[in-house]
Amino acid sequence: MTTRRHFLIAAGSLAGGIGLGIAAGGAQATPAAMQEAMRKVTGQAPVRRGRVKLDLPPLIDNSNSVSLSVTVESPMTPADHVKAIHVFTEKNPLPNVVSVVLGPRAGRASIATRMRIADTQTVTAIAELSDGSFWSGAASVVVTLSACLEEGLI
Repeated sequence: MTTRRHFLIAAGSLAGGIGLGIAAGGAQATPAAMQEAMRKVTGQAPVRRGRVKLDLPPLIDNSNSVSLSVTVESPMTPADHVKAIHVFTEKNPLPNVVSVVLGPRAGRASIATRMRIADTQTVTAIAELSDGSFWSGAASVVVTLSACLEEGLI
């Protein structure tokens, strides 16, 4: 059984690793790559707008560490809960930034972390609910000093 401490350590390691090691060669995703990554998560199911609140600063001076939070409207009961929250970006080297699996015992459908952002773009969060539906929210951010684009990072 995973303890809360082990989960937080693993989540922090994952988020840190995503932000640090994927900048090799200045690769950049495209909006089409983001759409494909989203299709891998949702399959052919429709994604409806609403129920998902994505909080990001609208103007980012230094995108090396940007706070991000996602909250989903859900009673979090065994019959009606959020199963997963996924965050996608248009221009980061990898479009799927993070995926977090939740269950009714989580108490509330909310995550908070930090991420690197490559450039001015739209960030999208998708919530997968226990009834099989998908809901989304998006935020546009303007970046004045880009991250994830340095040459030669491993």
